[in-house]
Amino acid sequence: MLELERIKQIVEAALLCADEPLTLELLERLFVADEVDKATLRAVIDSLEADCAGRGIELKRVASGYRYQVRQDLSQWIGRLWEDRPPRYSRALLETLALIAYKQPVTRGDIETVRGVAVNSNMIRTLLERDWIRVLGYREVPGRPAMYGTTKTFLDYFNLKTLDELPSLPEIRALIEPVEAELAGAGPEYSEGPRVEFPGDADVDVSAEADAGSASAVAEDTQR
Repeated sequence: MLELERIKQIVEAALLCADEPLTLELLERLFVADEVDKATLRAVIDSLEADCAGRGIELKRVASGYRYQVRQDLSQWIGRLWEDRPPRYSRALLETLALIAYKQPVTRGDIETVRGVAVNSNMIRTLLERDWIRVLGYREVPGRPAMYGTTKTFLDYFNLKTLDELPSLPEIRALIEPVEAELAGAGPEYSEGPRVEFPGDADVDVSAEADAGSASAVAEDTQR
């Protein structure tokens, strides 16, 4: 077996140069037989995480694996390195994404029922192109509408390992309200549309007509 410090250097270098999160299985493939075992690899990851304490970066585990990233509380300064402003998403798109995340699998009709307005096809297309949502299947009702759910890319983007880490709906409301105020000043194309009332856990399940098997498998399927 390689010396622990050497293994740590290799893993750190791989994580720094990778353009996507790396799983333990991928990291294990960096080594030939008998150079490292999984227990040692996990210990190395823990050590690298501890090394980030008090630094501007952190080693974060997300749905797709481990990655180094800038600490979120430094983003307002680090973001100035890039001239291009990050994309600005409308309140309607954020509400649509939230409904898909919390009520998946859902159809476009389910979303329209909750929001009370028609869902713009461009919003669904944008979410699909960003790989934040995907088609999980088709509901066995007339027209067989597509049922949408979130992806690993969605979890990675929001620093989540699983759907269980999603904040509660009251927390989501608290996050969206400041965005509403900002978007209101950006122009009507970002802020127009009625304010959504998110259903609580005890409210009507908008996917009640969906196949029970599809609904129960969503959380597991999203993390594959």
